[in-house]
Amino acid sequence: MTLADRQEIRQPPYHRRQGLARLQAEALDHLWPWRSGSTQHRGFQRISLTLAALASLAWALAAFGLLPPDAIIGSWFGWSLLEIAIRYAHKPYVKEGPWWGHLYRRASLMDLVCYVGFKNLLIGAVLFLALRGVGAVVV
Repeated sequence: MTLADRQEIRQPPYHRRQGLARLQAEALDHLWPWRSGSTQHRGFQRISLTLAALASLAWALAAFGLLPPDAIIGSWFGWSLLEIAIRYAHKPYVKEGPWWGHLYRRASLMDLVCYVGFKNLLIGAVLFLALRGVGAVVV
C-alpha cells in the first residue's frame, strides 16, 4: 500500500461505536444510501425517496402475486442504478480490506457499481426466495 493509498483510508462516522450499536449503524449504512442529516440536494433526495418507495411497492405487489418476476427484476435494477448515483453523492466510500475490518476508503464509480450490484443482488435473491417460499412468485 502506497502513502497516497494510506491517506485515502478513513473511518465511517460511526467508527467509535461498539457491539450492537455498531451493528445497527453498519446495517443502516448498507440499507440507507443517503447521508444522515444531510440538507444538500433536497430535490434529488425527494425524487430518490419516491423511487425507493416505488421499488418497495413493486416488492409488495409481488408478494401478493400481482407483479411478474421480470417487472420485479426491472424495478430492482432501476433502483440499483439510482442507488449508485445516490451513494456517489452522499457516501462515496467502501470498505478497505477484509469484510470484518473497520477501514474505509474513497470509492471510485466502479467500486460503487460493484458494491451496490453485489449488495442488491444478495438482497434481491433473499426476497425472491422468500416470495417463492410463500408461493407469491412462480419462476
